[in-house]
Amino acid sequence: MPKIEVNEEVFSTLAGRRWDSREALEEALVCAKAELDSGPCSAEPVLKIELNDTNRPDLWSTAGCARQLRIYYGGKRPAYSFFSYPGAPQTADAQGRPLRSARVEASVQGVRPYLAGFVAAGKAVTPESLRDMIQTQEKLAWNYGRKRRTLSMGLYRAGMIQWPIVYRAADPDAVSFVPLQWDAPLTLREILQQHPKGREYAFIQEHEPLHPLLLDSQGNILSYPPIINSADIGAVQAGDQDLFVELTGTDQRLVTLAASIMACDMADQGCRIEPVRVDYEYDTPMGRSVTTPYYFQEPVFCSLARINALLGETLSLAECRAALEKMGPRAVAGQGSEGGDAPETGGLRVYPPEYRNDFLHPVDVVEDVAIGRGLYSFKPQRPRSFTVGRLSPISAFSRKVKELFIGMGYQEMIYNYLGSRKDLVERMRGDGAGIIRIANPMTENYAYLRDSILPSLLQSEAVSSHAAYPHRLFEIGKIARRDGNENYGTATRQYAGFLYAGEDAGFNTLAGQLQTLFYYLSREYQAETLEDSRFIPGRAAAVQYQGRAVGVFGELHPGVLENWGAVQPCAAGEIDLDALLEL
Repeated sequence: MPKIEVNEEVFSTLAGRRWDSREALEEALVCAKAELDSGPCSAEPVLKIELNDTNRPDLWSTAGCARQLRIYYGGKRPAYSFFSYPGAPQTADAQGRPLRSARVEASVQGVRPYLAGFVAAGKAVTPESLRDMIQTQEKLAWNYGRKRRTLSMGLYRAGMIQWPIVYRAADPDAVSFVPLQWDAPLTLREILQQHPKGREYAFIQEHEPLHPLLLDSQGNILSYPPIINSADIGAVQAGDQDLFVELTGTDQRLVTLAASIMACDMADQGCRIEPVRVDYEYDTPMGRSVTTPYYFQEPVFCSLARINALLGETLSLAECRAALEKMGPRAVAGQGSEGGDAPETGGLRVYPPEYRNDFLHPVDVVEDVAIGRGLYSFKPQRPRSFTVGRLSPISAFSRKVKELFIGMGYQEMIYNYLGSRKDLVERMRGDGAGIIRIANPMTENYAYLRDSILPSLLQSEAVSSHAAYPHRLFEIGKIARRDGNENYGTATRQYAGFLYAGEDAGFNTLAGQLQTLFYYLSREYQAETLEDSRFIPGRAAAVQYQGRAVGVFGELHPGVLENWGAVQPCAAGEIDLDALLEL
């Protein structure tokens, strides 16, 4: 969970009150779903606060956490006049001056396509505020932005920028500048190879032919998102008066929300927020021109009946509305539907504040009502229903299959469900037609969900040539495959995979063991000819049970054994246990 360090004096000022004891502050932090980790420190008044909700990135800063406490304990919800709204674009700032602008070129559309930004003016940066901005920047980019992959942020000296700015993609070998904490120019590729931040975040950009670049109208480089700022415009120091805050990423809603959070935080600390118009050369979910900070959140309707049913209390709409507004949202009583085929009923239409976007379902509204009313205000109740835990049918059936394999001399193995394309497809001589790829893998070694247990068994066999033969291995676990008949397009099944390795490993050996397995499961199977590139032609069969294919077995193809480095003949198979139980 995110953990932040806040200056006690600054935090108390922004929260609008002080707490006399650690216990009092810990109790107050409940409304922010946070707890005091340590502090205050005797040498420096620093509080360490741990946030227990990853859906509330607005709380990951001194100003954000203090804002929640200030509103909860009687303060008014801040009015942020600098936001633009759908259908009401801004053309000038509060003083009537034309907005600063940024142009996003089409070259970044396939690289890192979204940009948001604003200028925070009117207040000099202090050492405390700089530390807090850097901390918020890193928390948002690391926790919320997946280590800068989907979100990153930069701070710049606004007075040194010649507007408008340009966001484009560039050849990483053709552009160079002096990065922050460096004293000589480096190309973008050299930054990834030599600069500490470049090496840390190289995984984001190193495989791309073009890399993102942020420049002003005179060609001065602001930064190489999401890696590093420049050493001049991007070197913010205590005492700087006006800052340009920029965010880039791969998800426009995420980038826009993060910009809103930073703008609200800096406004709470006394800065004047000046919006920036972002003009795209291509279509985006928010249009071709977006003035940020931008309010895009949709209201959520929650019925009073749902609130009372889930909280076990009889609350009025007025009580629910008051509780919600202590958490920041604006709530309006009226008739509405919770979506789908739900009928209209009385309830609350909740409008999230500018810095929140965590209302995904009416249940989220109920949660805020509970916290706003006070978690300690609910009377504790004894459980009114008692149940006895028991194994699910598939778990009980899997245990029986496991005992039978062990009785036949097999050794149980346990494997990861994720693997690489090389192991799951290429080494198995497959085409990968039904395999599922992870959209955001951390590494290529775990980029796919396995669609068979056989690669896992072969992985063990490949490193077991020193052990006495024969080898008998099995695993009972999950596999996943594409399935157009399922709601999400994939099906997860419980499978039993088994492998026999040795000089006598063959079709007949496995057929006899499979016959034993089915006999003790009180089931009968039929073997039908099967053409499968993993097996030797004519030496493999499909397992049929009640007219449905429930598995395969046979002698593994020499090409498969060579790909894995197995030194003895291998026969293997796998059975769909869910199918055996369903039929």
